[in-house]
Amino acid sequence: MTVVEEIIARVNNSIISRSDLKHSEEQLTAEQSKADPNVPVENQPQQKDLLRDLIDTHLLSQKAEELGISGETDVVKRLDELRKQMHAESMEDLEKAAQSQGVSFEEFKQNLKNQIVTQHVIQQEVGGHITVTQQEIQQFYDQHKAELQRPEQVRLSEILISTQPAAGGQSATPEASSDEAVAQAKAKADAIYAQLGKGAKFDELAQKNSAGPTAAQGGDLEYFKRGTLSKQLEDQVFALKAGQFTEPVRTNQGWVILKVTEHQSEGVPPLKEVEPQIQEHLYMGKMQPALREYLTKLRESAFIDIKPGYTDTGASPNETKPIYTTASAADDAKKTKKKKKFGVF
Repeated sequence: MTVVEEIIARVNNSIISRSDLKHSEEQLTAEQSKADPNVPVENQPQQKDLLRDLIDTHLLSQKAEELGISGETDVVKRLDELRKQMHAESMEDLEKAAQSQGVSFEEFKQNLKNQIVTQHVIQQEVGGHITVTQQEIQQFYDQHKAELQRPEQVRLSEILISTQPAAGGQSATPEASSDEAVAQAKAKADAIYAQLGKGAKFDELAQKNSAGPTAAQGGDLEYFKRGTLSKQLEDQVFALKAGQFTEPVRTNQGWVILKVTEHQSEGVPPLKEVEPQIQEHLYMGKMQPALREYLTKLRESAFIDIKPGYTDTGASPNETKPIYTTASAADDAKKTKKKKKFGVF
């Protein structure tokens, strides 16, 4: 038996099917199940906007084609980055890994391409026309100083040379490690410390040598406030300036070298320090209404046909609406044409 796909919307020369909408509903349910409870409800994706978002994607993809934006190079680059992250030897291995997780690789690639080309269109057609002035940045800074208050904190990176046994071992204290393992780890840590002293890059040495969980990210450990580290480590790192690092320090896991990548003082940071974040905040505040306005204009120059019972929450009153002729009117027209053909009138 042939199953006919229900078409619920036409966007120029493309269609949106009931299964497309159902797939979006399933994705929304999955996202909401793991949503951050701290995110305001109004900022969370809504069921009523699913068809609107599908129409947005079609309009942006069609605009990308019109502008000659293919995204092919970016797709290949992004897939290769993903392959490296998953430690896959080839694209075939990446595809097998995706299939083993129940993911259609072709669908994944198409979704990735859609994301890339639509972002290119948004940046070119909308983002490129948005400006944030120095006056706006200064005004925001002056009006939000209370919110910008922060405690003293340091951003750290680590190179950990472990003294722990291989996977499967149970040792968790320095005493449980053999003297030989401790000595070997100390020698390696001292050698790395010497390289740092000669100007070697901390993140590169971390990637090559660190046994810490963030080795792939160059050892980055994010921010620490006072009181969140052991007294031994806190006294050392809070005495350092950005760019400085400790000598190898003995911990339960082994020998660790810590670098202070940022040292933020307590109070309101100077404008220069937070200007990029303020600019990004103001830019995004302008982007959403500007993007909605742009998508409205795309709708007004497009042919969009929505099946009765479904609603595009982004619809514009100025859209070209398809005209339907009732069955009786159509029949009357046919009869009139037939009568004229046979000379009744």
